[in-house]
Amino acid sequence: MNDMVLQKLEGGLLTITMNRPERKNALNPDMVRGLVEAARRAADDPEVRAVLFKGAGGSFCVGGDVKSMAEGRAPLPFEQKLANLRRGMEVSRILHQMPKPVVAQLDGAAAGAGLSMALSCDLRIASESCKITTAFAKVGFSGDYGGTYFLTQLLGSARARELYLMSPVLTAREAHAIGLVTKVVPDAEIDTAAHELALSLAQGPSIALGYIKRNINNAEHLALEDCFDGEAIHHTRCGDTADHKEAAKAFVEKRKPAFRGE
Repeated sequence: MNDMVLQKLEGGLLTITMNRPERKNALNPDMVRGLVEAARRAADDPEVRAVLFKGAGGSFCVGGDVKSMAEGRAPLPFEQKLANLRRGMEVSRILHQMPKPVVAQLDGAAAGAGLSMALSCDLRIASESCKITTAFAKVGFSGDYGGTYFLTQLLGSARARELYLMSPVLTAREAHAIGLVTKVVPDAEIDTAAHELALSLAQGPSIALGYIKRNINNAEHLALEDCFDGEAIHHTRCGDTADHKEAAKAFVEKRKPAFRGE
């Protein structure tokens, strides 16, 4: 186990916690490796039905460890640096594409690659005092971990250009107003609110939720006819699930369905 990335599976919910609180969970090579491993586990483990992605110590993630960058490292060839970065960026791709809902808990700060990873998630719950920024331009970087893709898909290219080129620091309320975060809650309630939302998804109709996520991902890049074909296939598949049959029965019986993810 990687002590910089904690994993806890309970009730179908895998909680992935970045654990460098003394550095506001800034990314270093060990943490990046742990995050990719945790994301792959989340995608592949059939016991995992939803993911809660958070940071330890009251902060989500401030992005790359700029302090260690300033200290300098042994020089690497361009090709090696490129391969290392691209390998770490897989965490965002996996979280975005896995057929399971992912909730990001944003408190303290979400900046740089930290914000990029949060944008790869399906839902983002922010605490009132959280600060949110792309940050890259301010340190002479163009951006990584998929942030430009996710932000453009989420808010459109005009807003993405504004947030990347000007790099404003947004409050949680400002981020919510433009659709960057799903919900804002008081600081004292962020742990409970994020966990309850993620757990409710873990206890939901997992096959249907996975196909909903796939339909939306398809809509990001496929043509209309292809999206229609996908919807028809997925909808028909969901109709054969035990969860759909349970939901229909619960509707008739006027009770809450008990989903099993089957």
